[in-house]
Amino acid sequence: MRFWLRNEEMALEEMVQRLNAVSKNTDEIMHQDINPLCAADIQDQLKKRFAYLSGGRGQDGSPVITFPDYPAFSDVPDKEFQNVMTYLTSIPSLQDAGIGFILVIDRRQDKWTSVKASVLRIAASFPANLQLVLVLRPTGFFQRTLSDLAFKFNRDDFKMKVPVIMLSSVPELHSYIDKSQLTEDLGGTLDYCHTRWLCHRTAIESFALMVKQTAQMLQSFGTELAETELPNDVQSTSSVLCAHTEKKDKAKEDMRLALDEGQSILESIREPLAKSPEQSLNQDQLDNQTTVQRLLAQLNETEAAFDEFWAKHQQKLEQCLQLRHFEQDFREAKAALDVLAQKIATFTDVGNSLAHVEHLLKDLISFEEKSSAAVERARALSLKGEQLIDNKHYAVDSIRPKCHELQDLCDQFAAEVAQRKGLLNKSLELHGLLEASMKWCDEGIYLLASQPVDKCQSQDGAEAALQEIEKFLETGAENKIQELNKIYQDYEPILTQDLMEHVQKVFQKQESMEEMFHRRQASLKKLAAKQTRPVQPVAPRPEALTKSPCPSPGVRRGSENNSSEGSALRRGPYRRAKSEMSESRQGRSGSTGDEEESLAILRRHVMNELLDTERVYVEELLCVLEGYAAEMDNPLMAHLISAGLQNKKDVLFGNMEEIYHFHNRIFLRELENYIDCPELVGRCFLERMEEFQIYEKYCQNKPRSESLWRQCSDCPFFQECQKKLDHKLSLDSYLLKPVQRITKYQLLLKEMLKYSKSCEGAEDLQEALSSILGILKAVNDSMHLIAITGYDGNLSDLGKLLMQGSFSVWTDHKKGHAKVKDLARFKPMQRHLFLHEKAVLFCKKREENGEGYEKAPSYSYKQSLNMTAVGITENVKGDVKKFEIWYNAREEVYIIQAPTPEIKAAWVSEIRKVLTSQLQACREASQHRALEQSQSLPLPASSSTSPTKGNPRNVKKLEERKTDPLSLEGYVSPTTLPKPPEKGKGWSKTSHPLEAPEDNDGWSSAEEPINSSDAEEEGGVGPRKLVPGKYTVVADDEKGGPHTLAVRSGDMVEVVQEGDDGLWYVRNLTSSKEGWVPASSLSMLLGKSSSAQCLSSSESSAGSALLSNSSSCSESCGAPLSDLQG
Repeated sequence: MRFWLRNEEMALEEMVQRLNAVSKNTDEIMHQDINPLCAADIQDQLKKRFAYLSGGRGQDGSPVITFPDYPAFSDVPDKEFQNVMTYLTSIPSLQDAGIGFILVIDRRQDKWTSVKASVLRIAASFPANLQLVLVLRPTGFFQRTLSDLAFKFNRDDFKMKVPVIMLSSVPELHSYIDKSQLTEDLGGTLDYCHTRWLCHRTAIESFALMVKQTAQMLQSFGTELAETELPNDVQSTSSVLCAHTEKKDKAKEDMRLALDEGQSILESIREPLAKSPEQSLNQDQLDNQTTVQRLLAQLNETEAAFDEFWAKHQQKLEQCLQLRHFEQDFREAKAALDVLAQKIATFTDVGNSLAHVEHLLKDLISFEEKSSAAVERARALSLKGEQLIDNKHYAVDSIRPKCHELQDLCDQFAAEVAQRKGLLNKSLELHGLLEASMKWCDEGIYLLASQPVDKCQSQDGAEAALQEIEKFLETGAENKIQELNKIYQDYEPILTQDLMEHVQKVFQKQESMEEMFHRRQASLKKLAAKQTRPVQPVAPRPEALTKSPCPSPGVRRGSENNSSEGSALRRGPYRRAKSEMSESRQGRSGSTGDEEESLAILRRHVMNELLDTERVYVEELLCVLEGYAAEMDNPLMAHLISAGLQNKKDVLFGNMEEIYHFHNRIFLRELENYIDCPELVGRCFLERMEEFQIYEKYCQNKPRSESLWRQCSDCPFFQECQKKLDHKLSLDSYLLKPVQRITKYQLLLKEMLKYSKSCEGAEDLQEALSSILGILKAVNDSMHLIAITGYDGNLSDLGKLLMQGSFSVWTDHKKGHAKVKDLARFKPMQRHLFLHEKAVLFCKKREENGEGYEKAPSYSYKQSLNMTAVGITENVKGDVKKFEIWYNAREEVYIIQAPTPEIKAAWVSEIRKVLTSQLQACREASQHRALEQSQSLPLPASSSTSPTKGNPRNVKKLEERKTDPLSLEGYVSPTTLPKPPEKGKGWSKTSHPLEAPEDNDGWSSAEEPINSSDAEEEGGVGPRKLVPGKYTVVADDEKGGPHTLAVRSGDMVEVVQEGDDGLWYVRNLTSSKEGWVPASSLSMLLGKSSSAQCLSSSESSAGSALLSNSSSCSESCGAPLSDLQG
């Protein structure tokens, strides 16, 4: 890195030196170091043409400056004259200017006085060396005579360092300067155009300035490039490289334009030669040509210097970009290898059965195959780094350690995988021995149990049985564990505490079985040797086992967190039941033991089916995700994907990947922990019940997936993927697997529960079964919910969907045309109801069309009822399947007929739960609001009327009200609190029990006419009993005192609190005023208007219970549900 920086500094220094030389040479070429004056600066003065440099030369090469006849010569300011003289004398080369200038002053049309003044002025202010001054004097006779005399007598006035020669005619001038070096106005043949000369001079000087500025610009640009700090990421480095390249291209474009400009000037100077090859350029034109050529050479030198610097700088940036790519790839590769190292570190389990080890080994091999891509990328990146080093990259010190690190990580991972594979192979070998030993023991026990006792009583029978035993024992050499210590020594790396205990138990079982064989051998030998008396040995009944058992599956042990005793008790119930059957038969009742053993075997079969199908299910999901979903992102398969399938992977597969990860990483592994205790598997389901909610999302997407599949099932992409996977079934069959699986669980749980009635985990199994059925119901409900059309709001705002179903509905509204009401009573409407926490929706079910999932019905939204304004009547006279839902104090009544009485009971119970929860929430909100109001209530004018001051009893009552959790308002008197329904009133006997607290203070009794539906219909009479709440005033207050609140008919008031002396504290909601009103006046003012805050429960006309919650409940419990009717 330091070497490269030093090289770049050297390159920059070299370029700066070369460009400084270009700037210096440009100044020298243009004589800017001597005279910085430019033609553009004095262009207007040069245009006057009172003096010009025609390009002519004297005989010795002296430059000729001509002063043509210019009448206003004396009017030219000294500053202008000095500037023109200085500029003209700076144009010739230093060599020519050193010889001296020849001045030709043409005053043939002037007067002698002007001649004298001009000569004196020129002699006094000429800035360069003079060789000769030639004056063409006036041609008029008088002026010529006068000039002769005046020159003779005033010779001393013209004393100069050079001779001044008065010429009378042009021919005399030709004797001093050749005609070819004089312009046509002096009788010469020199082609001179002052305008063209001025244009050339301006262009040359502008070009020289351009060359100099270009050199300076490139010098600054090179410094800027060299000083740019290299970024630390790929994106920034790419941006810097692009930005520098753009600036370089712009600089190159400027240089190209400058070269074009120089060539254009050169062609303009050579234009006379192009027009007429016979013509030749004068000396000044040749000097101009040489100047331009030298400037072009300097420009080429500038470009060459910059190109050399840019090549090195570009190489540095490109290598920097390569380094940043390498570093980014290194970070990604290292992170991937670190993840692999973490994952391989989790492969610590050596298995607890032969099948388990095989599964772990399969997982390890699969993991190794999947990780090979990351390892190969890391190794390829290491080789790429070595190539960068070979290509003399400047950051060798940074690249080489990273290459070595990648190689080390890859080697470590490969070694770790090999070690894990070796341990699992060892474990596989050990479990194979254990399985063989267990199988041998099982077969031996079966052999002992199956030998007929009666036949062994004879000598021949005993000898035959003895031969069977001896023949079986011979097979032990291949199947049984020979030496326990040798097992410990050979398999020490994999022997965990749990596995060691398992080996010991298998060995103990083997020894016990062999001891049983030896005892049986001894008995049979005695019988075979001598038959003295018949002996009836006690042996297990062979009819219990009529055939040889099938090889038992691998025994799994519990996790290390369980005690060794507990894991031993749970290990392999089916196998132990068979192997220990003959030993334990005498210690328990035969029939009970056989039945329990049979149930254990059946539970084992159900558990095996659950695990086997779960593993198959996980493998099928992985197969679909890798064989179809991943291939949709494969560029090599893109040409096979139809346009309608583009970017539709999420639609086709839904959240299948989420389902796969849950089952593969979590659920399957946890299920395997219950293989030895299948009766407890319900706990596994209960612990993961929340995760099963992901199936609801999958099922909701299934109609869209089915529709997309039908549109694109003929796509070549699917056919190619199916061919690669060698699947007999198409993709749609596999997309149905999650739906089939979630329904399969409840069947397996039912089977497991059937065989586990008396087991420890029976309750968990029952709860798990109920939860799975609840999920299936939620999935089914959600499928119906997404089929609702025409609802403008957001269904999620209505709360959780509790129930849904189809009903016959009659309507009976107080408001409406009589014929419509009569018609509604006789003709029911078929409606599909959706009961949410906050509303109940009425929809019309549409006919089912289409195929597959498109056969699912759709529902047209008709109307909705806010649950805060809903009441129910449980029983309707004449039909046990009917109930009423009424709205806004029975303004709208809906008679609902369920398909069965059971469905009706379920709906009534659920609606009652919703209303009960709303009542409780309403009470809590009212209590909270009353507590807030207690801090701000004003006192009446007289202390004797204060509800609290001076009256300890009221203070105590007020405190009790503040702490009463069931009071609708914080200041309700205990005498006016609602009472529970009396016998024969409120909820009917046929209704389900109300799931509410025992102290139903929130329900008013039928004795309170202001809260009773019956009271409204019958118009109850009697003294008005005031309770806190909102009322409408029905009469004007004509007797209002100075300290009482004035109200008028139509005002909405809120009765807040009862005070002493018959006063009530009232808040006028219309005028926003508050005050105390006598109870007698208040009763008269309010008349029979009912409180806007009431929750009633009374008998309907059919004698059933009625639960209502008026629309103003929303005012107490918070904001009402928005626009449910829309």
